[in-house]
Amino acid sequence: MGLISYLNTLAGGNIIERTYDNITRETTGLIATGGTIIDDGGFRIHIFTSPGSFVVSTLGGSPGTVEYLVVAGGGGGGGSDYVGSGGGGAGGFRTATGFPVTATTYPITVGGGGPGGPTTNNGTKGSDSIFSTITSTGGGYGAYFAIPSANGQPGGPGGSGGGGNRAPNTGGTGNTPPTSPSQGNPGGAGATAPSYGGGGGGGAGASGSPSPTSAGGNGGIGSPITWLPASYGTPGPAPGRYFAGGGGGGTYVGAPVGLGGSGGGANGAPQPVGAGSPGTTNTGGGGGGASMPIGGTGGSGGSGIVVIRYPI
Repeated sequence: MGLISYLNTLAGGNIIERTYDNITRETTGLIATGGTIIDDGGFRIHIFTSPGSFVVSTLGGSPGTVEYLVVAGGGGGGGSDYVGSGGGGAGGFRTATGFPVTATTYPITVGGGGPGGPTTNNGTKGSDSIFSTITSTGGGYGAYFAIPSANGQPGGPGGSGGGGNRAPNTGGTGNTPPTSPSQGNPGGAGATAPSYGGGGGGGAGASGSPSPTSAGGNGGIGSPITWLPASYGTPGPAPGRYFAGGGGGGTYVGAPVGLGGSGGGANGAPQPVGAGSPGTTNTGGGGGGASMPIGGTGGSGGSGIVVIRYPI
């Protein structure tokens, strides 16, 4: 049998020279830097949990395509002047394979979560995450309820919509602006008087639930990625790591709180704490809505994440 040697494996780009019977064949792959780099199962994964740059130095003999996950920051839950407020919507969730790249520098934007609303304000929309031409939109804000005007508010639009407060106010629209496939879902509506629960924020995998009574509506479930390690995302009902879950709505007079959706969505505030929980960092989860007593603040949304992978 002829000589078989494996020479010159470069850490940055998988250049492998093989010699069979004095005939040299060279296989090259995409070479890039940026973010936290993990090699797993024949793929190189670049993970950005804060802004940075994905720098492609050469395409080699590869087709020059990558797979991406781009998740925006989640929206903040609404504050409470008296009753339960809407949960924040999840940040937009976009993923695809076969995305073409060239030998250049791609600035990476990782969106921050929107702050939760103080006593008499809606939460704040999350910030966008961006890779190349792919923009995931920040999650919509959760709505608050004001006393003495008894005036509820609709949830804010975004990647996924925030939960509303006091029907007929609806949850915010999801997939706004529209992408295909959809980047998210709408939030749930608030309860009808005399009930006062806030609606759940929408998630990447499902709409937020409306408040059935004075209980908070549950946040919509997020969506899974099967190829990321367990240190990223959260568990869910199916295999994989979940991202972009909606925040749960706040509650009134001891009713159950709304639960955050798998993928970093936060629970609504339990009584008598009043303040909603924050969405999980680097998941794009929505913040939890505030609850009675007066003065409750909404939970902030979780920051987003950008992940790029390609075969090596």
